[in-house]
Parts: sequence; structure tokens; C-alpha cells
Amino acid sequence: MIDAPAPPLFDVTADQREIGDLSRTIAEREIAPHILAWDREHRFPRELYAKLGDAGIMGLIIPERYGGAGADYVSYALAIEEFARVDAGTAVTLSVHLMIASAIVRLGDDAQKERYLPRLAGGEAIAGFALTEPSAGSDAAALASTARRDGDEYVLNGRKQWCTNGSYAGVTMVMFRTGGPGPKGISAFLIDNDTPGIVVEKVTEKLGIHTSNTCDLAFDDVRVPADALLGAKGTGYTMALSALGAGRIGIAAQATGILAACLDASVKFAKEREAFGRPIAANQGVSFKIAQMATDLDAARLLVYRAASLCDRGEPYALAGSKAKLFASTAARKHAGEAVQIHGGYGYTTEFPVERYYRDAKITEIYEGTSEVQQLLIARSLLGRFD
Repeated sequence: MIDAPAPPLFDVTADQREIGDLSRTIAEREIAPHILAWDREHRFPRELYAKLGDAGIMGLIIPERYGGAGADYVSYALAIEEFARVDAGTAVTLSVHLMIASAIVRLGDDAQKERYLPRLAGGEAIAGFALTEPSAGSDAAALASTARRDGDEYVLNGRKQWCTNGSYAGVTMVMFRTGGPGPKGISAFLIDNDTPGIVVEKVTEKLGIHTSNTCDLAFDDVRVPADALLGAKGTGYTMALSALGAGRIGIAAQATGILAACLDASVKFAKEREAFGRPIAANQGVSFKIAQMATDLDAARLLVYRAASLCDRGEPYALAGSKAKLFASTAARKHAGEAVQIHGGYGYTTEFPVERYYRDAKITEIYEGTSEVQQLLIARSLLGRFD
């Protein structure tokens, strides 16, 4: 069983807390008994997401008119944290799914909303995201994949790398170049993954988050209807940044959940493990690590809740999201290492979960904007640009 979390440091409503509690219950019941096998087998548990759909989690921030729960981003952050305490891979699958659903809510036309949102809310379909290419990572404006208009269709060509949920997605938000070089030549498309010509070229083997699916997608003269275009032509780069800005709240919450799991495991082990006739918790070398872990967990939560709250109020939240992701991901990676150290030799074995937390934590500093990119964005907000 997972220890119940401490009372929130941020004022949450009864409805928001109920969503957090429901997420923790589902994670304990549906994921915790299986996570060791899923992680070892690198298994994407597709059947889990139908259950999450039935529980309303897959449609958490989708409006009720489309079958969603109509909840807010604070609720979303609470839910992602609770899932990440048990399995970070499930948390990122859900985070990216809801990131794309949110983009469709904000940017899609009525037909796109009616077509996709009910399926996403019910867990019938999972949403994926494809931006990165072999030669375009943090510099996303350098992407080379193309979409050429041909009558009532677009013809798609190119390769996408590290597509989250890509092998299992029912619909994927994909960026293609529809114009000249630079950001203004990029457009966003909603692509049904069963469209003829789309090929999963490779499923990526990763250090951690083994229950999350990541793959490379190939598009060779793939034809899609013109109404697959999301929003206006040439606005795809802005859309991608907007989606990632909201998604960073989810990744920050994921990192916070990993950190919470590290604290749970470290406290339990330090109280039970004895050395030289007393629990190792009595040693400052251990207790001070745990004290700092708990302090950074509180700080990460406050940063995440603040960013989510700003988003809910319709206020600028991108900078707050960058700060939350930067701090929470750094803290998760640091303290996952400390949790392994506290466990000693046991921490380096699969007998205890901290080795998995250690593997899972690192990616939070990389995807949806590296820590260096977050530092750049934060610095520019204070210093301006020099180019």
C-alpha cells in the first residue's frame, strides 16, 4: 500500500482532492500489483487506459459536452502526481494524452472536437504527439518533414522521432512544414494513426519509463484530408509551443510524484533498516538526506500547483510552468539518487523500487523541453534576448 500523502500545501477544493484520491486508489489497485512485471517486460498496458476512461481520468480536462470530466489543471496535476508515485510511465502517457486533448479543445474546429474528443475521453483512443525529428530536437523550428497540398488532400513525407504513445495512439498531433523555412512555415495536423502509409519504424528502448511507448514514425506519401489541418496554416510551431507549455505542468507533476515515491520509500527503509544496533534513520547522514528530500518535495508541489492555478485562472502560466518543471525534475533526479544511497546495496537491486525511480527520474529533465531550455526561457524573461 502507498502511504496517503500529506495534506496539500495549496488550497484545493473538495472536487480537486476527490480526483487526487480517486487517482491514488486506481493506481494502487490497477497498477501497483503489476508494475514490476510491466517494467521488466517493457510492456505498454493498453487495457489500463480503457479502465481509466471508464473512471473519467482519460477525459479529465475535456469538457463534459464531449464526455469528459470538465476538471481543471490543479486536478490534472494532482492526478498525474498520484499516478507517478506508482508508475512514471503511466503518468507521462496520461499527461501527453491530455496535453493533446487540451490542444484540440482550444484549437480544433467543431468537427475535429466532435470526431476526437469523445473517443479520447472514454479511453477508446489514446492521443500521441510527434514533433521531434532526427535533426530537429530542441530546435524544433528546424524540422524538415513536409506537407504538400494536393487538391482536397495533403501529402505527408518525413520521419518523426521519439513520438510519445505513437505505436498505440488513435490520433497523433504531428508538425509538418507547409511553407518556407523557420517557425512560420510549420503547420499542425491531427492524423489518424491507421492512415495507410504510416509506418512504425522503431520502438525506442529506454533507460526508464518502460510502460510508456516511444517510437519513430515514417510518413511516405501519406495522404490525409485537408481538414486534418489543426488551426490555421503556418501556426503549427506556435501551437506546439502552447501545447508543450501546458504539458510541462504535467511533467513537473510527474517529477513531483517520483520524488514523493522516493520519500515514501526512504522513510520506510530508514526506520526499518538497522545498523550498529539502531535504525539508520538515527544517523544524520541519512536523516538529513530525508529532510532535504521532504523540503524539496514541498517546494516542487507549490511550484506545480501555482502554475496549474495560473492556467486555470486564464493568466500567463508558461514561465511558472518552466520553473516548476526545472525545479521538480532536478529534485526528482537528485533525490532518486539519494534514495538509492539510503537503501545501500539493496537500492541497486530490483528488490526495492528506488532503482526504478532512479531510472525514471532522469527523463523528466529532458523531454518536453530540457532543463537547459527551461533555464533559457526563465533567463530571457528577466534579461531579454541578445540575438
